[in-house]
Amino acid sequence: MSALTVVQVGPGTSVQDLGRAGFSDTGLGTAGAADRGAAALANRLVGNRPEAAVLEALLGSVTLRSDAHVVAAVTGAPCPVTLERADGRVRGAAAYEVLTLAPGDVLRIGTATAGLRSYLAVRGGLAVEPVLGSRSWDSLARLGPPPVAVGDLLPVGDAAGSWPLVDAVAPPLLPVPGEPVVLEAVAGPRDDWFTPEWRTVLTDQDHHVTPDSDRVGVRTTAARPLVRAVAGELPSEGVETGSLQVPPEGHPVLFLADHPVTGGYPVVAVLTPAAVDRAAQLRPGDAVRFRVVG
Repeated sequence: MSALTVVQVGPGTSVQDLGRAGFSDTGLGTAGAADRGAAALANRLVGNRPEAAVLEALLGSVTLRSDAHVVAAVTGAPCPVTLERADGRVRGAAAYEVLTLAPGDVLRIGTATAGLRSYLAVRGGLAVEPVLGSRSWDSLARLGPPPVAVGDLLPVGDAAGSWPLVDAVAPPLLPVPGEPVVLEAVAGPRDDWFTPEWRTVLTDQDHHVTPDSDRVGVRTTAARPLVRAVAGELPSEGVETGSLQVPPEGHPVLFLADHPVTGGYPVVAVLTPAAVDRAAQLRPGDAVRFRVVG
């Protein structure tokens, strides 16, 4: 079996696929790629089936050596990519470019220049050992193939499918530097737990991402908090990816891929799937504007 050897890697790099759905009744979330759109695009570029596992790299910063002929592509947060041939030749590459690696070639993915998470797909997918039907690492449950470390072998699997019908795929539009990232959300299910001004507080000011954000959720802070209209505590209930759960201090926590399956704080709104992908690319300090679309 062909494989990639991890030569260098930063913290928070893991293998991810579509996740392990169907276990919420046991308290286990789906997990999977935080930016599902970027992961799907990487797989499409190399002609993989949607379920193929990819590498999710936090801020990029990973180096891999190939022991076979491998087709690869990098998507998500833009980062410098270089390919060092076995004979010493070095060529620059680009995100969203389909690359071909020969035995002994080294692929270097540098630190992301914007965004947070980059995705590497290889044709055939990464065939690390699955756990409960998924190759995703769940950071909350501490379940699945562990985060990638130097010296790991990442086998290449057989999840190749048909090639895309177009010669090139346009990358998604990136946020404009210095401007807030706009995230669309649908109101509810517990917006009635807040004062009538909740929409204005949520949408008419910048919310900033705090440093204690991760794959479980993005924590925010703002000048004005949301104010509860209902006293008491909400019994724990199911929560979805993209939920804006509001703890007592009134600043929303945006649930990402590794979120718990239940929560006891009211959810004022839920992000659209496209907005969840954008939220997965937020860095600490980034400004966010919410837009209620329903």
